[in-house]
Amino acid sequence: LCTDSPVFPSSCWHLVSKCLHTTVGLLKKTGTEHQWLERHLKDPFVKATKRQNYRCRSAFKLLEIDDKFQILRPGLSVLDCGAAPGAWSQVAVQRVNALGTDPAVPPGFVLGVDLLRISPLEGAVFLSEADIADPRTLRTIQSLLPAEKVDVILSDMAPNATGIKELDHQKLINLCLGLLSLSRSILKLKGTMLCKFWDGHESRLLQNRLKEQFQDVRTIKPQASRKDSAECYYLARLYKGK
Repeated sequence: LCTDSPVFPSSCWHLVSKCLHTTVGLLKKTGTEHQWLERHLKDPFVKATKRQNYRCRSAFKLLEIDDKFQILRPGLSVLDCGAAPGAWSQVAVQRVNALGTDPAVPPGFVLGVDLLRISPLEGAVFLSEADIADPRTLRTIQSLLPAEKVDVILSDMAPNATGIKELDHQKLINLCLGLLSLSRSILKLKGTMLCKFWDGHESRLLQNRLKEQFQDVRTIKPQASRKDSAECYYLARLYKGK
């Protein structure tokens, strides 16, 4: 599940637009809610999301990261964790040539997993209502992958927010650490992992764990991440296979 902050859900235009007229017309907004809604309506990434037919504005975070670091290339296999509603999978399908639309380069593979239901997407395989931490899910993932392992693990996962900053931070760090443990079973040597975290006192712990298993680890805050959000990403490359 993609989210833009520990407090508010991500700006998925197609979900918001369905209920926007009802929300605005029938609910009396608190100051914070009204501020968020106003910001959402003026957000250039929300407008671009609708214009370019992405499922969520978070697509532009991955696009920016990939434009700079080229982590998604034709022929690569990708595991998208916390894939709902599917925006990152949309980007991955395009970048790894999962549909085989360019015959001059090899086709890739995209597999998305989420606890929530994910609407079908051409070029991607989805495991909806599946817990990435469940050993049965891992076995299913391995059975679906062309080579049982992937080149890239993407994670825009986030826990259900409580609104308590430190608690939400800790829960997300634990999700990332769990995914790091999972990488031992499904990530290829010299593979890449991109994971979202909310900055806080445990961020350095996650960074150090990543550095133990990857040769290159850097912190990224894409322009599409809201300036007042604690959201950042760790990009870990060249998996050592430990």
